[in-house]
Amino acid sequence: MSVQQSVPVKEQRTSGARQGVAPPERTGAGLRRRAAASTVWYLRLLALLNVFAVVSLPFGEEVHEHNAGEFFTPYLATAGLVSAALALFLALVMRRRKRAAWIFNMLLAGPLLVLYGVALSQERYRQHWFNWLSVLLTALFVGALALGRREFHAVGDRSNPRLALAVGAGGLLVSAALGTALVSATNRVTGTPLSDRIAYTLLRGVSVGPLADRFDTVAAPGWADVLVNALMAGTFLLVLYACFRSPRGLELLGEQDETRLRDLLARHGERDSLGYFALRRDKAVIWSPSGKAAIAYGVVGGVTLASGDPIGDPEAWPGAIEAWLREARRHAWTPAVMGASEEAGTVYARHGLDALELGDEAVVDRADFTLEGRAMRGVRQAHNRVRRAGHTVRVRRHEDIPDAEMAALTDLADQWRDGETERGFSMALGRLGDAADGRCVMLECRDGDGVPRAVLSFVPWGVRGLSLDLMRRDRNSDNGLMEFMVIELLRRAEEIGVDRVSLNFAMFRSVFERGTRLGAGPVLRLWCSVLTFLSRWWQLESLYRANAKYRPVWEPRYLLFEKSADLPRIGIAAARAEGFLAPPALPRFPARRTERPGRPS
Repeated sequence: MSVQQSVPVKEQRTSGARQGVAPPERTGAGLRRRAAASTVWYLRLLALLNVFAVVSLPFGEEVHEHNAGEFFTPYLATAGLVSAALALFLALVMRRRKRAAWIFNMLLAGPLLVLYGVALSQERYRQHWFNWLSVLLTALFVGALALGRREFHAVGDRSNPRLALAVGAGGLLVSAALGTALVSATNRVTGTPLSDRIAYTLLRGVSVGPLADRFDTVAAPGWADVLVNALMAGTFLLVLYACFRSPRGLELLGEQDETRLRDLLARHGERDSLGYFALRRDKAVIWSPSGKAAIAYGVVGGVTLASGDPIGDPEAWPGAIEAWLREARRHAWTPAVMGASEEAGTVYARHGLDALELGDEAVVDRADFTLEGRAMRGVRQAHNRVRRAGHTVRVRRHEDIPDAEMAALTDLADQWRDGETERGFSMALGRLGDAADGRCVMLECRDGDGVPRAVLSFVPWGVRGLSLDLMRRDRNSDNGLMEFMVIELLRRAEEIGVDRVSLNFAMFRSVFERGTRLGAGPVLRLWCSVLTFLSRWWQLESLYRANAKYRPVWEPRYLLFEKSADLPRIGIAAARAEGFLAPPALPRFPARRTERPGRPS
């Protein structure tokens, strides 16, 4: 198995592609796509030229000269970091086909083209060939915008204008204050009025060229001018982000959707051990046209992140996948799936997604599990040692635990949590003790004095299966409690009608398993060494070793994505969803949410 393994069975997406012949497409649609792509490349080029003009004094002076007097430059060519930031950001959002970005560009470039046309009616402007070039480039950009209009269909968040206004006002105030302080500290002319320093700062925020040189009372060094311009560019980027950010998917799982999902899980829940985690209430759900299948997802950083397989009848999966991808395109979200099975990965591949193997899920069959034999000697000895120390395990369904006991166990689980952030998204329910989760199973471990020391919680996997949700233990407790509890569950599984148990997910398991074997190649050995080093901070190798001792069946899980270029963004979004990253976020305006009763979580 390679380090990055694709789904073994990958369907050919079109019969034409199978024969090496491009599928037929309408000329108009292809022309619109190329026109839309050309606007993105124009903006990328202008961003690069503006940055070069800032760092290159001769080139910058040329641009400034052509922005004054009888010359004018193409759209967004001003030799300033603000223009560079604007062009770069517009290129990014135009690439994601944001409708608001198309309107923004048309409102800026359209009137500018008209103004240039009026200017060329005068002799003093017509005699300069560069002006004609500027008009031509601007006209080509506007023409490409008009031709590719229908390609820009992604909508934004309705709260964006209010947020952009708030960010712009606050950011301008802070940037102007810092810039004015910097100009005041570096000004070589004494007695300059405060109004002149503020005006100089604001003009320097637009351009590092001669725009602000009209103030004889201010003489700041060049590095200060660049820094002021960079401050304003940063503020401008924040405003642009607020203007064009994607919707956050605030319409989360409602009671009606949850009821329908539970009905699908009752009929098809045996297919996927991660199915019950679709009931997380920080996820949204989208349905197939028939209502026989659904995909639960969350939106993180512009990535629509689904987890596990679609819920429901596999014959209805394509309809749910198409609806999910259509919703992603409408909002300019990047689609990704974490932890899909091979069966689901094959279906997703037919809809244009590629796959990488993330790792393997450890599944233990009760009928095949035994503590006998030399291979299980270490596990058997650890189990006996904990049992002789007086520890006991109680196994109950959540619905059989009195409310007072459940509240106490929930409090203990919160106290034993490692850190303030609740981790988990694709393989965690995110709540404990909710009245709707009565079929979940709780394992409670007490020491010889009857003091609670650890808890495990499992969610249902169909009718006769369990999937691990939560592991918490007292840090002052004895080692080996988790292994002791898992073994007790497997030995007593028949009492609660359980035949199979899904344990932890072992990321990159095949690398750890094969990387140290005789004959492993240099790339595989290097990759294994890197992952072993990273395991000092993240539980990569330890999770594999902890699961391997039960001799489970390893079920591969895949990461699905559309473009390889999206993988870094998907990785960051996944880390945020799982609780490993918590970057600062812009304020979010309140949205209507329906509170639901339940046990404390």
